[in-house]
Amino acid sequence: MVRRLQSGPWGLVVAAWFLMAGSACADDWPQWLGPQRDGVWREDGIAKKFPAGGPNVRWRTPIGEGYSGPAVAQGRVFITDRVLAAGVKNPDNSFGRSRVEGKERVLCLEEATGNVLWQYEYDCPYTISYAAGPRTTPAVAGDKVYTLGAMGHLYCFDVKTGAVVWSKDLAQEYNTGVPLWGFAGHPLVDGPRLICLVGGRNSVAVAFDKDTGKEIWKAISSKEPGYAPPMIYEIGGQRQLIMWHPLGISALNPETGSAFWTAPYGAKKMLKANLSIPTPRQAGDQLFFTAFYDGPLMLKTHGAKPPTVVWQGQGRGEHADETDGLHSIMVTPYLKDGYIYGVCSYGELRCLDAATGKRIWETHQATTGKSVRWGNAFLTPIRNEDRYVLFNERGDLILANLTPKGYEEISRAKILEPSNTMAGPAGRKVIWSHPAFANRSVYARNDREIICVSLAAGQ
Repeated sequence: MVRRLQSGPWGLVVAAWFLMAGSACADDWPQWLGPQRDGVWREDGIAKKFPAGGPNVRWRTPIGEGYSGPAVAQGRVFITDRVLAAGVKNPDNSFGRSRVEGKERVLCLEEATGNVLWQYEYDCPYTISYAAGPRTTPAVAGDKVYTLGAMGHLYCFDVKTGAVVWSKDLAQEYNTGVPLWGFAGHPLVDGPRLICLVGGRNSVAVAFDKDTGKEIWKAISSKEPGYAPPMIYEIGGQRQLIMWHPLGISALNPETGSAFWTAPYGAKKMLKANLSIPTPRQAGDQLFFTAFYDGPLMLKTHGAKPPTVVWQGQGRGEHADETDGLHSIMVTPYLKDGYIYGVCSYGELRCLDAATGKRIWETHQATTGKSVRWGNAFLTPIRNEDRYVLFNERGDLILANLTPKGYEEISRAKILEPSNTMAGPAGRKVIWSHPAFANRSVYARNDREIICVSLAAGQ
């Protein structure tokens, strides 16, 4: 294992802290889906439309390949990437699992400039499909930042210096195989705990002491954990940890790991690929799930008792003409005012009636322009508005209204060139990394650079 620690000039660090102090009204984006882990951008002063020539680019910083999104906190930007060993290239077959030599890296950038303040790298040969970098968004809590690599390397770093506080090799310590598409469940900080998706005997969910790395509890057995991130919702007056894994849905006590209830979800086709991926969403006493093969599921919760099915998709398969609801593969859907917005299996941005699952409208305009398997755009609603910020796989940043009446595009600008070539059809390049939203700016990456784009009103 190789470690390289770099500290930026002291002046940059001081400038970062002054900047942070001077922008106290701005929000951070310290983890997957932001400060409340719900994907809503709550800052004020966001531009109503892009200026002529597109939004202002604040900075660009070269990085390596990866699917992981950035975290923004305390005047810093945290991102993980992968650098191939000299003379090595990724497999031509994206589904292949041959050994690919390289290093994973954790980078800490100054938010104001994009300058690298520190970085840490470690040897990390890949034996996974889609071997183009780490998957999970870093999680920042207090003076620590947590990262999880594609092969299961879990690290806790000091935010300021990049010093390693503790680390674990999850695949080795829990005697579990690395998932087909790598470790992808975004870690969740909950009080003194860091909750991770791991896998193996009684350890699909594991809670660690966030300061020491000591195991607090573990729960649920499954050969593979799937990929859906752990989420905590208040249900019936109780905080429940929702774990969607290939064998079903489990609701746990986040403090002890004990089970409140379990519910089935997923047929043989999903189990074969272990494709539990999109983030579970809550709306009142209901929980919504969507799967690429098996389609949507709406549950009504009953406190600590098992939920009941409100409705479930009846599509024949994942192909566009076989679906009847929402068969998402990677995008997190959003529920608002009785409607569901999300991207389906072949790039259809769809609106569903949350009460029935009935499809209200669909369009390819926001994603790929036509039907393409796994076509994607990430959706981020702006608080108290119908406006959303969309970032699609072609590197387009879009402002649009999403309502039951349809998709209304306001502005569009290409901010990054797609560079990942593992999407399938020959020549198709994509960006499959969720951006972050903080300081009235968007932070997005491809396999070559991370960019910060201002969306501040009046620029």
